[in-house]
Amino acid sequence: MDRVYEIPEESNVDPISSLEEDVIRGANPRFTFPFGILFSTFLYCGEAASTLYMVRIYRKNSETYWMAYTLSFFMFSSIMVQLTLIFVHRDLAKDKPLSLFMHLILLGPVIRCLEAMIKYLTLWKKEGQEEPYVSLTRKKMLINGEEVLIEWEVGHSIRTLAMHRNAYKRMSQIQAFLGSVPQLTYQLYVTLISAEVPLGRVVLMVFSLISVTYGATLCNMLAIQIKYDEYKIRLGPLEVLCITIWRTLEITSRLVILVLFSATLKLKAVPFLLLNFLIILFEPWVKFWRSGAQMPNNIEKNFSRVGTLVVLISITVLYAGINFSCWSALQLKLADRDLVDKGQNWGHMGLHYSVRFVENVVMVLVFNFFGVKVLLDYCHSLIALQLIIAYLISIGFMLLFFQYLHPLRSLFTHNVVDYLHCVCCRRHLRGRIENSELPCDAQARQSIV
Repeated sequence: MDRVYEIPEESNVDPISSLEEDVIRGANPRFTFPFGILFSTFLYCGEAASTLYMVRIYRKNSETYWMAYTLSFFMFSSIMVQLTLIFVHRDLAKDKPLSLFMHLILLGPVIRCLEAMIKYLTLWKKEGQEEPYVSLTRKKMLINGEEVLIEWEVGHSIRTLAMHRNAYKRMSQIQAFLGSVPQLTYQLYVTLISAEVPLGRVVLMVFSLISVTYGATLCNMLAIQIKYDEYKIRLGPLEVLCITIWRTLEITSRLVILVLFSATLKLKAVPFLLLNFLIILFEPWVKFWRSGAQMPNNIEKNFSRVGTLVVLISITVLYAGINFSCWSALQLKLADRDLVDKGQNWGHMGLHYSVRFVENVVMVLVFNFFGVKVLLDYCHSLIALQLIIAYLISIGFMLLFFQYLHPLRSLFTHNVVDYLHCVCCRRHLRGRIENSELPCDAQARQSIV
């Protein structure tokens, strides 16, 4: 039995095998330590511990509403995290009472992390030995601007560890956008109206902010993997840094604007925010209803129509949660077999950022003219200007990534510059047509006279 292989670096490509078979065989495996799994588990446990501590503080101070909302945001995201891990690992069809019990007490990520570490240590001890069960995997890869088909063998243990990594990536997104985003927004709001910053709340907000940034960065990476599923993709440190800065500025400025807007209008802001969220939530379903397509049945073969509907509702809730705070990098398409639109779709991205920019400007203006004094020795106009500038800088980093740092930008039929040039050309052409029509009309009037 052959060794387990992975995709090689460009220098490891064997030109002889590529000429003979049009398929390049990969190099020897190098499985890495699951840092992402440990980091996701650390964020989950840290946010859980700080949330429970703040719940205890709120209960001690008889602040019932603050305690209820803080606990509710954590419980909802934790339950969704447990269901996601169970769904990915298909535990309902397996006899694993310990894992199910740990999920029941909301400690599923801990037991999954231990399983992943045990699997990694097993692979580390057996490094160099052949595995009895392997499977062939083929992916495309761009080498010197040309597409090359690469084939390598993946052992069962390597595939199991990869499944753990994929499960934790999805778990981090759910924790970030269904738990950390509302938690961070609410704790900022409480801090603003109470004018107090206890240490426990600071720790909770720090964990939530790191979780949101990490989840948004993974959102971009998973979007690229889903859109270009046939390709082997690698993101370098510069690309990851650009995505992190882009997402950090985008989410931070958006959430601070929402908090200031809510603190200004209080309950009057609820209908606006709720309507905003509901529009994002029902948009994919309206498009699905207008298309006349049937409900997809390829999500899970053992699911009934009710189970499929529950999964689709959960996906749309996550999609709405992501788009409420930042761009999801994917457009949900329930009528499609893959549930997403795999096209580049510059128009959807431009529409999202245009609408969000207008919303942010409106909310900042409301805070600037009607907001109460929230920060000592700090004028509202300066706060508003800094928030808008931060959001514009985030858009700049986004354009920089898609124009120069995207790993598969050579596959784009049109890039960012082409799209902007096309929009400007249309406006310029429209202006030229209107200007050319005016002299014609004037000449016609003169001839009539």
